[in-house]
Amino acid sequence: MIPITPTFAIDERDIQFDFVRASGPGGQNVNKVASAVQLRFDVAAAGLPEAMQTRLERLAGRRLATDGTLIIEARRYRTQEQNRQDALDRLVELLRRAAEKPKRRRQTKPGRTARERRLAGKRRRSQTKRRRGRVRPDEE
Repeated sequence: MIPITPTFAIDERDIQFDFVRASGPGGQNVNKVASAVQLRFDVAAAGLPEAMQTRLERLAGRRLATDGTLIIEARRYRTQEQNRQDALDRLVELLRRAAEKPKRRRQTKPGRTARERRLAGKRRRSQTKRRRGRVRPDEE
């Protein structure tokens, strides 16, 4: 079990790792060794709470496949084990962010002085614009 929060953990069997060849640094090693990792996590089958699952789907964005599988690719490091750990760390971080309940927004009203300050500014601006009218020649 992989702990996500003090009260929630995911089963390691819900995670599948696929190893593929990576581009980037590594010289000739790149062509021979499958060091990049594709982590697959079935969101629907993992038994996540509904609210957490909804937040995870929103946070995952393009990493979530149409069948509900979360795919995380890791190719930052030259070794398979480091990339595997990197992908796992990123999954755990994503799940921790999804586990956080967003704070409810409290509606607030502007204070009386702020309202008066705003209206005074509007009056000043109105006066300035009103003075920009056409200038009439003095009648003699």
